[in-house]
Amino acid sequence: MTLENRSPRVTELSWGQIAIEGERSFKDAKLYPGGAREWDWNETGTRHVPGVQSADVQELIDHGARVIVIGKGMYEQLRVSEQALELLKQNGIATHILQTKKAVEKYNELRVTEPVGGLFHTTC
Repeated sequence: MTLENRSPRVTELSWGQIAIEGERSFKDAKLYPGGAREWDWNETGTRHVPGVQSADVQELIDHGARVIVIGKGMYEQLRVSEQALELLKQNGIATHILQTKKAVEKYNELRVTEPVGGLFHTTC
């Protein structure tokens, strides 16, 4: 894995904000090998229930993620849809679904050695 293909490091997490190396910050974020962007739930119809959508994880897979970490929110209110879970399984993607603070810790650990993607919800 080259440095330009490495997933960006999360440098700070607080309620309603996640900061990524390079001084970028978002409310919710999609991170993947070589980049990061705002996670706009309206693009895919993501809501707390039924949760993360297949299109959300497909984007990370398309960017080369072979491991995906999903942050369910500070109080774990965000679910992951059955369709998204099935897509991850069908693609052989190792998946970690955790409370957001723990998810960020896991993601930062994995990014050193794995092509990892992350979906991070920073509130509820």
